Amino acid sequence: MGSTDTVIVEIDNLQRSLLSDPTSNPAGAGDDEEEVIYAASFAGMEENFVKYHTAQWVLYSLLLVLAWGIGLLMLLYLPVRRYVLRKEIRSRRLFVTNNSIVYQVVRPVPFPCFGVLKKEKHVLLPSVADVVIEQGYLQSLFGVYSVRIENVGVRRPPSDDVQIQGVADPAAFRKAVLTRLANIRTEAFARQISSAEDISNLRTPHQQGSWLSPSKSSRQEYMPPTGELIFLQKLEEVGNSVKRVQTLIEERYSQTSESAV
Repeated sequence: MGSTDTVIVEIDNLQRSLLSDPTSNPAGAGDDEEEVIYAASFAGMEENFVKYHTAQWVLYSLLLVLAWGIGLLMLLYLPVRRYVLRKEIRSRRLFVTNNSIVYQVVRPVPFPCFGVLKKEKHVLLPSVADVVIEQGYLQSLFGVYSVRIENVGVRRPPSDDVQIQGVADPAAFRKAVLTRLANIRTEAFARQISSAEDISNLRTPHQQGSWLSPSKSSRQEYMPPTGELIFLQKLEEVGNSVKRVQTLIEERYSQTSESAV
């Protein structure tokens, strides 16, 4: 590793002159209408990120030199590779909004004279299952972490998830994402409860009359119609007339019996 560090330091000094213009503003970074809850930083990890990828590139180059000799071309390309890495990590933007995780990067093509590649990735927070922080053996030597965003639903290989290297404080980023995700689920649960209460309140006035005045409802329920009332009145009148006829007959019978005596 001593020779590798020497090569890294020498190439690093050569790259200082190429990176004299540190202006790198990714398109759309400040045009997002959503409120930014948390913005991750890559500034403190630039040197470690470049050294990690440089060491990885040198190891691959040495292996290919021993195999086919192509590694010599890779070693010659190393200064350009480091320049591309620095421009890439300086252009990265990673932030959490109310509804999504946004990742933006402007990456130079392998030969920077041919332009840049712009990438913008949006991950909706309700579709996030977890934020995984990973660190391999070579990454641990340079203090570089990888952040992987797992999606909810169908199981997919880890290569399909969004992976970002070089985040300065991955634990704080993970905490911000999971906190916002918990708030979203709490708000959704509260909306479900309020909608259920609204539905029950709409049903209450229709049932309130029967709860408050059961006697009135029973009277209305068992009150006979008008035709039956008239028929009952007629029956009462007939009964009264029959009683009168009976009393008249009894009086007449008593008079006849007295006259016969």
